[in-house]
Amino acid sequence: MKIAILATGGTFDKEYNEINGALYFKKTHLQEMLSMGRCRLPVRIEVVMMKDSLEMTERDRRQILNACRGCEESRIVITHGTDTMVDTARFLEGKVPGKTIVLTGAMVPYTFGSSDGLFNLGSALSFAQVLPEGVFVAMNGRFFHPRQVRKDRRRGIFVRHRGKSGDAGGGL
Repeated sequence: MKIAILATGGTFDKEYNEINGALYFKKTHLQEMLSMGRCRLPVRIEVVMMKDSLEMTERDRRQILNACRGCEESRIVITHGTDTMVDTARFLEGKVPGKTIVLTGAMVPYTFGSSDGLFNLGSALSFAQVLPEGVFVAMNGRFFHPRQVRKDRRRGIFVRHRGKSGDAGGGL
């Protein structure tokens, strides 16, 4: 089972400019992360965009949707900025039948050395192999349905919550 990994930017792939203190994008670190994690899964990496998720537009989300639809693989992991990852997951919901899509990200850039990105990537790859068709968010070792998750900015984690439909938010 080959898994497509679609990079869209976010903190996951940010670099730090030591001169002016700004964060910026240079390239994806996915291949390096997979090597460091000793990943033995067959994967294909595609850079869709390198963008801060706070700057994502509906056009960007359509580009991600088209990339998912264009994937030969039925299992897809999307690396994404955490600020609007849930928005993109909700946008993709129900639009890519026959595929399992797992969005993940990092609260700290991989290049900082203390990033949660490596763990989140490994978790997302594992979830992508076993979850049913649909769209999910994977952070902090847990997976969530897009309508039952939010980013708790105060604590810096993703948490399950009651969706607008009154769902209590559970597993499968």
